[in-house]
Amino acid sequence: MSDPTDRNRLADEASPYLQQHADNPVNWQPWDDAAFEAAEERDVPVFLSIGYSACHWCHVMAEESFEDPDIADYLNEHFVPVKVDREERPDVDELYMTVAQLATGGGGWPLSVWLTPDKRPFYVGTYFPPESTERQTGFRDVLRSLHQRWEGEREAVEERADQWADALKGEVEAVPTPAEEPPGSDVLDAAAREGVRRADREHGGWGQGQKFPQPGRLHVLLRAAANADGTEHDDAGDPDDGEERPADAARAVATETLDAMAAGGLYDHLGGGFHRYCVDREWTVPHFEKMLYDNAELARVYLAGHQLTGADRYREVAAGALDFLADELAHPEGGFYSTLDARSEGEEGTFYVWTLDEVSDAVDDPADATVFGAYYGVTQSGNFEGSTVLTRRRDLSAVADDLGMSEDEARERLDRAHAEVYDARTERTRPARDEKVIGAWNGLAIRAFAEAGLVLDADYAERAADALGFVRDHLWDDEANRLARRYADGAASGNGYLEDYAFLAAGALTAYEATGDVAHLAFACDLADALVAEFHADGTLYFTPSSGEQLLARPQDLADRSTPSPTGVAVSVLDALAAFRPESEYRAVVDDVLATHADTVENRGFTHPSLVLAAADRERGHLELTVAADDVPDVWRDEVAARYLPDRLLSRRPPTAGGLDGWLDRLGLDEAPPIWAGREARDGPTAYVCRRACSPPVTDTDALTEWLEEYR
Repeated sequence: MSDPTDRNRLADEASPYLQQHADNPVNWQPWDDAAFEAAEERDVPVFLSIGYSACHWCHVMAEESFEDPDIADYLNEHFVPVKVDREERPDVDELYMTVAQLATGGGGWPLSVWLTPDKRPFYVGTYFPPESTERQTGFRDVLRSLHQRWEGEREAVEERADQWADALKGEVEAVPTPAEEPPGSDVLDAAAREGVRRADREHGGWGQGQKFPQPGRLHVLLRAAANADGTEHDDAGDPDDGEERPADAARAVATETLDAMAAGGLYDHLGGGFHRYCVDREWTVPHFEKMLYDNAELARVYLAGHQLTGADRYREVAAGALDFLADELAHPEGGFYSTLDARSEGEEGTFYVWTLDEVSDAVDDPADATVFGAYYGVTQSGNFEGSTVLTRRRDLSAVADDLGMSEDEARERLDRAHAEVYDARTERTRPARDEKVIGAWNGLAIRAFAEAGLVLDADYAERAADALGFVRDHLWDDEANRLARRYADGAASGNGYLEDYAFLAAGALTAYEATGDVAHLAFACDLADALVAEFHADGTLYFTPSSGEQLLARPQDLADRSTPSPTGVAVSVLDALAAFRPESEYRAVVDDVLATHADTVENRGFTHPSLVLAAADRERGHLELTVAADDVPDVWRDEVAARYLPDRLLSRRPPTAGGLDGWLDRLGLDEAPPIWAGREARDGPTAYVCRRACSPPVTDTDALTEWLEEYR
């Protein structure tokens, strides 16, 4: 039998990231049994390299080291090199990133890990330069050192591998003793207070260096502000010392951050959409990759900001992010691709940045170019390696005053220049696109588009439904009740993880709210059933399915990071779906998981906002708006769209009991659940507004408005 490690095997992989390394002289192996069996047979360590296609430093390390023939020869001779796309195998990434954080206090990509043939880690790092410097050991020297240790200090290597494997299992798999009761809605106020205390009130967001978008934290702040604005949850009163009321502070921190992200370089002011993060405190220079999940989640939080504040600028930013996804990351059959690379022409940011000369060349009228440069901060020195990342930190009225023209004239000139600069950008070399379709990230996009279908325009809901249909057709196995992780090159592969099931179920539920299509609700329930069966055990929800590959440990994923906590989203969607499937295990799972992780939610809510929101919803109950009608009247949709109702559950149903029978069959129900039971139409479209208690049947808009205000 031939040795699989005598050649690079990545050419047969569908992942664009793995394909990027298929021509390396390194004999890369995919993560599979053959690779680890070969390492066992050859008695050599595994070098595991984890990254993703839009990762700048992954490209750098590939160019410097993995394309170097001498380094490749040494690596091939003394190790089995394995390459993993973190977006396809988040479980593998989660485990070994945890090792990196435990061992070094940090992490990042590319993640470089050396393993025994049975997958126990014994050395870890991130990016290595090819040669050693005063500040860092080079990759070539690391390889030599680890080979020598493997040969000459094997017992010490094995001992460290055992220690790290034990530490890993304790860190990610251990389940705490459950509290007697799940946490209550007071955790929302506690997390919001922490968010205010730790906020950067000068520049927005959190932290003093790199700035990442944190949609979950913003949702907590907006929710806390709305609850206290409204009512019984304002337990702080007016401070005696003249400081901000907690509700005002929460609102201020949220809007300061929303404004800063939208005005700075994180947002693409020409083409719409957000980059991954900013490298500076002021939100000026981004890491230029664009991710599906960031734009989906940020669009949703800007929609929430628009509803709470009424600010049109937030609505425009949300629409810009969603329109970017529809224009740039849309699969022609309905789903969404994963990412746009940070680089083009071999350099990061080249597609996005401008010099004054480039603006002048793109714009016909010099006065138009002057307005454009002044408004978007384009300068001779620039703010990024001699060029300028466009920002929008000045009002157009101030620009017009400086240039001695009316604001109307400045607006006309700006619009004209904007179109011309955008056209010029289309002639540039575009960043590469990672065209795999990830189930979880599509779920986030579906939820965002569906929410926009309720808040902005029904066309967005149609886009959500198209994407949901694509995912169901290509990733869902009806017979096995199982979800695949990704679709690429015409085929689905990989086991779905907790985030795939949870995010898609949330997207399907919101698509039902926006369209009234019971098929979307039924799919959400199918996903929820599979989620409970595959991931719930020991009082928690694990990240990996019980039927999937058994790794060194079975991780949980509780914190919000670049995407929401899948545990938090799962708990939220199960709690909502329990209204339609009261006979299910859904609510018992909700209580079980929240009780198990009560200490985390109560004491570390700031880093676990999705779990905080789930706990608050569970205690307070959803604002149920059941509408019995063939179509929701437009004026009613407008009333819902105009209000910030973050725990809303818009329950559509046919107007008659007879019409409901087919829906019950579709959901496998013997009788109507309480959210539908007895709630038929009365003389036309009829609404029922409930939170613990219910309104009478409502048939006119004024009454609907009153009850929404009463129970919000």
